[in-house]
Amino acid sequence: MLSRFSVLRRLACRVSDGRLPLCTTSASQLPDHINREDAGFPGAKTHFTTEMGFRREMDNFPAYTVMNNLGEVLEDGHDPNVGEEIAVKMYKTMVKLNVMDTVLYDAQRQGRISFYMTSFGEEAAHVGSAAALDPEDLVFGQYRETGVILYRGFTLKQVADQCCSNMHEEGKGRQMPVHYSSRELNFNTISSPIATQLPHAAGAAYSFKTAGKPNVVICYFGDGASSQGDFHAGLNFAAVKKVPVIFFCRNNGYAISTPVTDQFAGDGIAPRGVAYGMHSIRVDGNDVWAVYNAVAKARELALEGEPCLIEAMSYRVSHHSTSDDSSRYRVSDEMDYWKEQRNPITRTRAYVESKGWWDESKEKEYRDAMRKEVLSCLIQAEKEKKASIESLFEDVYHEIPEHLAQQKKELDEHLAEFGSHYKLDGFDGGQ
Repeated sequence: MLSRFSVLRRLACRVSDGRLPLCTTSASQLPDHINREDAGFPGAKTHFTTEMGFRREMDNFPAYTVMNNLGEVLEDGHDPNVGEEIAVKMYKTMVKLNVMDTVLYDAQRQGRISFYMTSFGEEAAHVGSAAALDPEDLVFGQYRETGVILYRGFTLKQVADQCCSNMHEEGKGRQMPVHYSSRELNFNTISSPIATQLPHAAGAAYSFKTAGKPNVVICYFGDGASSQGDFHAGLNFAAVKKVPVIFFCRNNGYAISTPVTDQFAGDGIAPRGVAYGMHSIRVDGNDVWAVYNAVAKARELALEGEPCLIEAMSYRVSHHSTSDDSSRYRVSDEMDYWKEQRNPITRTRAYVESKGWWDESKEKEYRDAMRKEVLSCLIQAEKEKKASIESLFEDVYHEIPEHLAQQKKELDEHLAEFGSHYKLDGFDGGQ
């Protein structure tokens, strides 16, 4: 067998003695990636250099901000000036979320619901992004985007029904609490596994593109999700196919109990978007107007076929969930600083008060009203029945397959014989 070198040598000889023609292709006939003045490699945009240098970081990404901690706009031209109606709605949604989280967190501690996750400290990221979207834009959340669906019109009754897993909630009680969904509000059902929604969002955006739909998909996730393979698959697909999607990362410093320093050595999440060839920005996630401006611009770019990555730097003031004790991995002084000095609700309130749209009396009246409404909805939701037992076999398949039909038959037979041992009156249709 001839070696590669021998083959090349024989070919060279055949060219030199005229048995093979010399290549006559001109530079203008070469592919574009070779005809440029750069290095011409088809796998990357690069150029030649005589200097050898390894690189381990990109230029530092600054965090775009609009307001200081006193709610004052730092530079002319960055205030979106959305007007009183929208600004007050945004602030009231943040307050509603805060009050609701307080009540339902306490309810879980009292054993009234099984699980809960608060959004303390991240309200601006929710509401600032939601306000910049069109109602027809599709949302893929993780499990801490309650403010997004509240802004879109999800009611406190719907929240309470879902957290109590009763028959009136969209998922028929088959999901964990805080896993909201709403077909009407274009909010996809939340799934517990981390990062699975990223490739789903990229695929949904691809369908928007092929159908010519004038809307975008936004996908929310935390810094911990960026350590999963689905993060990379979703971003790469979106960038290559140029689909109308916005990836919105809430970098709150901790993936449950794991600080970002134990997750990655690079400069956060935003540079990864650049590496995949998409527009990326880092914003102050505690500044509602910085988030609003960034998402509004990202939406414009996405509709032009330029997917975007937004890294919102926030801070989770509370525990990750009711199954977590954050005092075991961070000090109270750290939490107090973000709660008192960088609070997104305080900053937004200062802004709307400076415009004359809000005051102390409105604040007290609204917080009291929200607390009463949350408690009323919770009490009512607790009284409602669970979904029917038959619903266990519904919704996954258009026609129930044989193995599920057999399981249903066995359950029916079991309940016919031993039903008196169960509290079936707690289910819709139960006796």
